[in-house]
Amino acid sequence: MGDPVSVSVVALDPVLEAGTRSTLLNSPDLSLVDPGGETRVVVMIVDRVGAPELEALRTTREAPRPPDVVLVASELTVAETLHALTLGARGLLRRREADAGRLARAVLAAGRGDCTLPPDLLDRLLERSASPGAGDGEPVSIRGAGDLNDRERAVLRLVADGHETNEIARRLCYSPRTVSTVVHDITRRFRLRNRAHAVAYALRAGLL
Repeated sequence: MGDPVSVSVVALDPVLEAGTRSTLLNSPDLSLVDPGGETRVVVMIVDRVGAPELEALRTTREAPRPPDVVLVASELTVAETLHALTLGARGLLRRREADAGRLARAVLAAGRGDCTLPPDLLDRLLERSASPGAGDGEPVSIRGAGDLNDRERAVLRLVADGHETNEIARRLCYSPRTVSTVVHDITRRFRLRNRAHAVAYALRAGLL
C-alpha cells in the first residue's frame, strides 16, 4: 500500500467542515491537511453549484500545483455536472449519498486521477448525450458518437463510476492489462490527459 492521499475540506459551514474532516479521519488511506495547505485532493462542500461555486472550483484548479477536487453538493443537475467536469472536478457526490465509505472512495479515486459520479446521474448524462439539446438547457454535441466501440464504452462507464482497473477487469471478464490498454488507447487517440479527462470528454462529446 502506498502513502496516504492528502486531503483538505472546504465548506462555508464550519460545523459541516468539522464533521466531514472527522469522517475522513477514519480512513487509514487518507491524511487530513488544513485548508490552504498543499494537498492532493480538496473536498468542496456546497449547497448548490452556481456561478460562485464554479468560480471557486476554477480558482482551485488554477493553483500552481492544482489539487484534484471532489465536489459535494445538496443537489446536482446534468448541466451543473458537465460544468464541474469541464472545470476539472474529479468526483461529484450528493450530500445525502456522501457517507464515510463513499466519500473516502471518491477521494481515493480522485487521487489516482479517476472520476466518480453517482450511477443515476451518469445514466442521465448518457441519456442526454443520446438526445442533443434535451434537458437542463445545455445541449451536448454528439459528433463522433461512433468513435468508441462497445468495449471502450463499457470500460469508460465503469471508470466514471469510480471502479479501479482490477474491478473493471473482473466485471467485464477482461484482463487488467486489456483494461489499461483500452483506457490508454482512448486517451492517446483523443489527446487527453488522463482517465478523468477521458470520461469528461466522452460525456461532453456524446461518445458514451
